Amino acid sequence: MPYTLPNGKRDYARQNAKQDSKPEAREARAEGVKIQRAMEKAGRAKKGDGLDNAHKKAFSKGGSSSLKNIKTQAPSKNRSFKRNADSSMK
Repeated sequence: MPYTLPNGKRDYARQNAKQDSKPEAREARAEGVKIQRAMEKAGRAKKGDGLDNAHKKAFSKGGSSSLKNIKTQAPSKNRSFKRNADSSMK
């Protein structure tokens, strides 16, 4: 983990101060919330349903954040991808 204490537990205060409160992270989080609200309004997601909003075509492969390119997916399927040796997605 990026920010851990000597006892092995995660240091959320340090992570927030160093990473999560930066303007880039805040903008990304706001974009995610905006997409979630649009999905709820369109009836494609429900608040608290436990699903992630995933891109059908990844940004790195030319995808966008339009609702046409968004799908709901289980977190276990959305948060891990096969990678090449250089860490790019396969």
